Amino acid sequence: MKISLAEINSKVGDLKYNANLIKKHADIANKNGAEILVTPELSLCGYPPEDLLLEKEFIDRCHYYLIEIAEKFPKIKIIVGHPRRKNKLLYNSISLLYRGKINKVYDKQELPNYGVFDEKRYFSPGKKPGIFKHKGKIFGLLICEDIWEMGPLEELNKLNVEYVICVNASPYEFNKTKNKFNIIQNRLNKLNDLNLIYLNSVGGQDELLFDGNSFITKPKKHNVNNLTFFSGQFISQNIIADFSKKDHIKITRKCEKFPFHRKILEDPIDQRDSLNKERYLIYNLLNGLLLAMKDYVEKNSIKKLFLGLSGGIDSAVVLFIASKIVSKENLTAIMMPSKFTSKASKDDAKKLSSNLGVNYKIIPIQKHIKIFEATFKNDFKGLGKGIAEQNIQARIRGMILMAYANKFNGMVLATGNKSEMAVGYSTIYGDMVGGFSILKDVPKTMVYKIANEINYKEIIIPQRIIDREPSAELTENQIDKDSLPSYEILDKIIDLHIEKNYSQKELIKFGFSRKLVQKVVRLVKTSEFKRRQSAPGPKITSKAFGKDRRYPITNKFQL
Repeated sequence: MKISLAEINSKVGDLKYNANLIKKHADIANKNGAEILVTPELSLCGYPPEDLLLEKEFIDRCHYYLIEIAEKFPKIKIIVGHPRRKNKLLYNSISLLYRGKINKVYDKQELPNYGVFDEKRYFSPGKKPGIFKHKGKIFGLLICEDIWEMGPLEELNKLNVEYVICVNASPYEFNKTKNKFNIIQNRLNKLNDLNLIYLNSVGGQDELLFDGNSFITKPKKHNVNNLTFFSGQFISQNIIADFSKKDHIKITRKCEKFPFHRKILEDPIDQRDSLNKERYLIYNLLNGLLLAMKDYVEKNSIKKLFLGLSGGIDSAVVLFIASKIVSKENLTAIMMPSKFTSKASKDDAKKLSSNLGVNYKIIPIQKHIKIFEATFKNDFKGLGKGIAEQNIQARIRGMILMAYANKFNGMVLATGNKSEMAVGYSTIYGDMVGGFSILKDVPKTMVYKIANEINYKEIIIPQRIIDREPSAELTENQIDKDSLPSYEILDKIIDLHIEKNYSQKELIKFGFSRKLVQKVVRLVKTSEFKRRQSAPGPKITSKAFGKDRRYPITNKFQL
């Protein structure tokens, strides 16, 4: 018995494209003798379709393409994820297509309504288990959240199911794989001899990133080597699993024919080497960021990219990622020095651009600053220079970048990181401008690790960019530490407060000073209005700003 697992990178709303992609996988499955093809959750429409689900025509077209796939491949059983309407209710469903028609349907029972998920806004829960037979074996069907909540898996176990197929659109989180697998494995160990086939989607969709990382496993008590197969991260591929032998599953990968399939980095790391464990995680994170930007740019038909290159580490990492996504002639880095810009920043920006072979422009902004100083001379008289003047510099740069993007039909890449976004260490309508923010959920300390990974084989990012004190360079001798604690400390507080939801009092018990905690928490709270207007960027932590964390801007609650 052969089962084909399609780690599909769907495009939300492009039903024809997705249907054709499923057909390509069905073709591969057919040619390799697979009897069942499995595709991820909502593979036909892409995940998450959000308010597209409220349009009747959208649901009708999904059904049209579902039947088209069934009629094209009548001899193979194809499991397709799609939305479906029945009795005026909408369901998150998977259909088993066979002999040119819909043979079985299973509706997702557990609907996630937390974090980035709001499925209860659209779907009704299913009530019945999904079961089908193939070659005398009993198969059970689950969709994503069904396997995390008690009930659906246990019900299949009572029905003597031998194979469970769980299809998913489960977003990536940094270092989440082991924990996710252990939770599922512990559940399986308490049940009968179930074989679990866990299939996840791949690709970037606005603020979400899907990493694949599908696997096949069985209860540990029946097999010391319970984990039979792990697919790896961020590769769109077709996996043929041959279950012919009782104690061995033969795996064949077919990935060369599918778009969005390649790992862009080379020199893969052996995750079994404990010395390379952290490097392996950062390497995969970098691949994920590459895929997130690649999908955002290509799925939105963006041809040209622009970014402000400051000579700092954030813009350096963003430029490297962008240089792997579009051709060099379609990527422009612009250095916009003021009198506060150091020679080191200018030299390092130029060197990095040269190393990457991208377009590089220098546009001094001192004359623009003088125009603004003249404009506000009377109104600002006697008030002294401060944050307003600093922000004018950032907004001049933002305006220049947007002018280039508008004129040449491109997009500006924002370069801010999660640490800065958390405490508002950024200028709205200034360095925050952009259509996509690849580091939006990446803490500053992790940005340094990514930079070191980029430089692992050769120095691409000038070492001085990594080593020197970070600075916005908006006033004389300015460094980030003048306004913020060290990023090592700041990131620890952000992790505990934002991602783990510890209160101000609890943070102080961790050993941080009361004054520092009060300052950081206040900055987080008062910067919400900026974050609401920031560019989208991929979620990579357990709680990202945006859909994951919804905090009122107008808020008088005193901590």
